[in-house]
Amino acid sequence: MEFSTFNEENAAWQYLVQARKYFTQDEIAVKLDMSERQVRRWELKQSTIKPYIIPALQAMLPFEETTNPLAKFKFIDLFAGIGGIRTAFESVGGQCVFTSEWDRFAQKTYLQNFGASHLVHGDITKITTDEIPDHDLLLAGFPCQPFSIAGVSKKNALGRAHGFKDETQGTLFFDVARIIEAKKPKAFVLENVKNLISHDKGRTFDVIKRTLKEELGYHIAHRVIDGAHFTPQHRERIIIVGFKDAVNFDFDGIPFPEKGARKLKEILHKTDGTEPVLPWDEGKFFDAESNTVHTKYTLTDHLWGYLQNYAEKHRAKGNGFGFGLVTGDSVTRTLSARYHKDGSEILIYQGERKNPRRLTPRECARLMGFPDSFRITVSDTQAYRQFGNSVVVPVIGHVAKLMLPILQAEFIEPELPLFKTA
Repeated sequence: MEFSTFNEENAAWQYLVQARKYFTQDEIAVKLDMSERQVRRWELKQSTIKPYIIPALQAMLPFEETTNPLAKFKFIDLFAGIGGIRTAFESVGGQCVFTSEWDRFAQKTYLQNFGASHLVHGDITKITTDEIPDHDLLLAGFPCQPFSIAGVSKKNALGRAHGFKDETQGTLFFDVARIIEAKKPKAFVLENVKNLISHDKGRTFDVIKRTLKEELGYHIAHRVIDGAHFTPQHRERIIIVGFKDAVNFDFDGIPFPEKGARKLKEILHKTDGTEPVLPWDEGKFFDAESNTVHTKYTLTDHLWGYLQNYAEKHRAKGNGFGFGLVTGDSVTRTLSARYHKDGSEILIYQGERKNPRRLTPRECARLMGFPDSFRITVSDTQAYRQFGNSVVVPVIGHVAKLMLPILQAEFIEPELPLFKTA
């Protein structure tokens, strides 16, 4: 899919110009907790507005929802990260009408790739449901937190009522639930780590299922899907799909290729002269003239020695800890948010006489299924964190394709069977 271009510096200045229609320089300074002199310097273009100021400037403007007449359905993007789930649902014709993401670096990447068609909100816990527009579909890659279940058994014993407000208060799932309760979307898609199922001996997942089914009245199905079906990376994540009505939905409708069919060499930078030149990468990761990955991604002797010694120490103890050395014919371990520290889970073999190297951020994007048109404008450290926290886009893309006919349906046939719960 194509992504809109977005010039941060110009966009920030334009937001400031618009904000000045409603507020004085002093009022803007107070809202941003900055000096009036700084705002004046921005307005005169004597100083550059930092990218992280953009959401705050956006928030000062009156928001009017723009409608895409060609959109097949509307969705909201919660815990949006860098927009992996949004990418998948836009690819089947959906329109995003609301976004929430608290991390300012992720906001920067998100805005760079999707533009500023609507306000990117921050902390979801501080957003009221009145601020959220109506939508057909709710998307949320919510973090897994321990649920506060203490006291529920006691309430049951005393015959006192309890619901998701009691059981999930203090967790970010509570915010997903309260939005579903208020806005009643036709459907939702929730994504989380595989261990959500076994967390707290299964009690956390039981609360989630009971909340979605019994408290909120949705028909749900879930499936743990390994990204290795679609990209050369083992990455198991649980996908929970819910519909307000009973519909004919089945995860078996996804065409699952054999795991490992795709190899790492498909996403690595090509050193034979066929690597595509991406102007927006500005040669940060790959030198097109010499057809080589920049040497900064090769491990230093010190770090490589440390990782080998660490692995040997644990091997002697009978533990499985160690680095993941891979070749072009491999399928990798799971890319994690800590990859920036030492890259140990995925190290590219470069021959006996050369230390292995990390994946570049562009290769990480490809490993997660993002197109090469996806812009990477943050530091390598932030990019590794962002891709390590993201979704495998093709996995969500297949879920989106499976859901599309149901989302487009104007009414649900009552005789349709309930979908399978794998």
